[in-house]
Amino acid sequence: MFLCDTNVLSELAKPTPDGGVLEWARRVPRMAISVVTVEEILFGLTWRPNERIRAWFEGFADGFCEVLPVTPEVARRGGELRGTLCGQGQVRTQADMLIAATAQIHQLTVVTRNVRDFERTGVPILNPFQEG
Repeated sequence: MFLCDTNVLSELAKPTPDGGVLEWARRVPRMAISVVTVEEILFGLTWRPNERIRAWFEGFADGFCEVLPVTPEVARRGGELRGTLCGQGQVRTQADMLIAATAQIHQLTVVTRNVRDFERTGVPILNPFQEG
């Protein structure tokens, strides 16, 4: 199964999504997202309201994907990943490391355009923007 980063959902919500992302999504029966992604999407939709995208996201979140929580195990692993990478001069955001930790714990592939954000975390990464 796959854990989608926010940029993949944002792309799928567009009237004309990237061909590679669309083709990838058509082949996937279900996917997961982190609660971190839910927060990022709703932040954007509150800051810049778009009822069409909000309706799409609500339908997508309810019917097509599983929303995974940030558990204490995910939080601990995310902190370890971020601390280890920071110690190596690789500064990463808390949000990205929580997503990476969620993928690691659930043995999922992170699907993202921002491959560099997840490199060296030990999780498999797929960039569907390069597929089309």
